Amino acid sequence: MSNDNTRIVNRRTPESAAMVANTKRAMEITARINRLTFNDADEVRALFSQLICKPVDDSFLLLPPFYTAGGDEISVGRNVFVNQNCTFYDLGGLEIGDDVMIGPNVSIITTSHSLDTSQRRAVTIGKPIVIKRNVWIAAGATIIGGVTIGENSVVAAGAVVTKDVPANMLVAGNPARVIRSIGDQLKQQRPSADL
Repeated sequence: MSNDNTRIVNRRTPESAAMVANTKRAMEITARINRLTFNDADEVRALFSQLICKPVDDSFLLLPPFYTAGGDEISVGRNVFVNQNCTFYDLGGLEIGDDVMIGPNVSIITTSHSLDTSQRRAVTIGKPIVIKRNVWIAAGATIIGGVTIGENSVVAAGAVVTKDVPANMLVAGNPARVIRSIGDQLKQQRPSADL
C-alpha cells in the first residue's frame, strides 16, 4: 500500500498469487449466488457474507446475477439494495454505507492497470471507493477507483464517476459532473408544517 491508500500488486509475487487464489474463491461463490432467485434472499445473504468474509445485515438484498474479482475487500452497511447484473472489483477496498441503492448493470471498479505499456500487464493497481449513506447509483453507472460518493447523492443512469461527488448532488455524464444540488429540490417537495 502507498501512503494515498493505493494498493499495487506486482505480477509473479506472493501477493499476486494470493489475489489470483482469491479471485478463484470469489468466482466459485458468485457462481453459487447466480444460481439463486429472488425467493432465495436468505441464502444469497449467507453466500454474500461468505464472499466478503463478514456477516451482512438481514436488511441486505442482492438480486443475482452478481460478479466480483475478490469480495473480501467489500464492506456493506444496513438496508443496502444491489440490483441485477452488478460487478464489484474490490482490490482497492469498497465501502458501501447504510441505505444505499445500486441499480442494475452498475460497475464499481477499484482496480486498473498502468498506462505505461511496459507495466500494463505487470502491475494491478487498486484505489478505494467509498459510497456514503443514502446514495442512489442508477442503472448502468460506472464508479472508478479512488472516489468517494457523498451522502444522499445520486449518480444518474450511465454516468462514469472519475472524481469525488459532494454530498447532496446529482451527477451525470461521462465523465460525471455535478448537474445540481438535490437538497433544495427535496425541501421543495416536503409539505409545509403550516398546512
